[in-house]
Amino acid sequence: MSLSPARVFAALNAVRPPERSWPVLGKAVVVGGSVAGLLAARVLSDHAESVVILDRDDLHAPGGRPGVPQGTQLHALLPGGFLQLEQLFPGFREQALAQGAVEAPPAARRSYLDGRRKVVVPDDADSLAGSRPLLEGLIRQQVLRLPNVKTVTARATGLVVDGAVTTGVRFDVGGMSGVESGDLVVDAMGRSSRLSDWLEQAGWERPVTRRMTVHLNYATALFRRREANPDLTVVMALHTPRMASDVAGAAFFAIEDGRWMAMMAGYGDNRPGRTAEDFVRRLRQQFPPEFGEVAGSELLGDVRTYRHADSRRREFAELKRFPAGLVSVGDAVASFNPVYGQGMTAAALHAACLSTYLRSGPDLRVPARQFLALQKVVVDAAWSMSTSADLALPHVDGPYPRGYRLSSWVSRQIVTATVTDVPTARRFNDVVSMRAHPRSLATPGVVLGALRANLRAR
Repeated sequence: MSLSPARVFAALNAVRPPERSWPVLGKAVVVGGSVAGLLAARVLSDHAESVVILDRDDLHAPGGRPGVPQGTQLHALLPGGFLQLEQLFPGFREQALAQGAVEAPPAARRSYLDGRRKVVVPDDADSLAGSRPLLEGLIRQQVLRLPNVKTVTARATGLVVDGAVTTGVRFDVGGMSGVESGDLVVDAMGRSSRLSDWLEQAGWERPVTRRMTVHLNYATALFRRREANPDLTVVMALHTPRMASDVAGAAFFAIEDGRWMAMMAGYGDNRPGRTAEDFVRRLRQQFPPEFGEVAGSELLGDVRTYRHADSRRREFAELKRFPAGLVSVGDAVASFNPVYGQGMTAAALHAACLSTYLRSGPDLRVPARQFLALQKVVVDAAWSMSTSADLALPHVDGPYPRGYRLSSWVSRQIVTATVTDVPTARRFNDVVSMRAHPRSLATPGVVLGALRANLRAR
């Protein structure tokens, strides 16, 4: 593409739904009712006469989906993702608050790094705190209200390809087979997407899958929240490898129904918080006082644990042969270490890529190379942020990118400076919240500013 990745990233963050819808295709089929699939369906509703979401779960059933085993864990909606949802669903904030979500403006968010409180950065990057079922449920309600969107409860079993063009999806329901035809098929099947197998079975290339083994263990617990409107709604504390702690970090959010949701994470053989006693003890002893206050509240239910073996990405953009009428979004393309909270925001940016692609009036009889190029900018950005942090972990052994030693030193200087320096913290927050591309940090001005701030702090 002619634009730099930083400019592409900025443009995607500015994408808004068209003021007037006009169809560029007849029917689109979205395989998977994940957040990524729902956001893709929302974008497609502006450009398709009809949109079908095919999922093995009944998307009209209330509550969390059985197909989301990590749904009970703490999820972050980064400011970048919140802004995207507001653009796709005007009034999303008010509706989320009406259903119990809690406002999380900058003044209500607090972060610690190795026990040191980071500076408060004044900006307008609001966000929301709420459970994954609440946020995903609200997105699902908004999408299923659209007049040209319907659902099919079935298990997808394969692609239908006519020559070099994808024309539909095979599915099975109650032992009966069928085909959902479409002019565009969107794979939103998540980390366990079977699209690679389907492509190979149909005689196409299988995308290379890159993995970063992290062996993350995390646990989540709910506590009763006494304050209806707490001063702090999101508090996070990260331990870097230099701290030599068996806990990588912890966080707690105010969520719906008068509850706190707290999370604790460790790597490798470290599995902190597996029991209620261990969870409460560590919150009190290993983290700042705010965590102890939450731990002093009534524990609601059991501690829920989850294990994340690796981050992974499928390199669809590198395929030399790829069928037309087919794209993939969300975790089906790339899923990252969940500690960094990128999942929902990355999915929203994938939807922005799809919107940009469809607005160009593409020829759906040729591979969606423009979409793949845009999406690669988003995937590269999120992957570089996630894996550069993972590579600093003692138990992670590569693969290391070229120039890693220098880039990791620069990253450490910038991260350290965010504790005390407002300009560095503001730039860093824009990148972490996925409102700006990581390259915006790799400038002489930012690096020198971080070095000066760290010298002053010493």
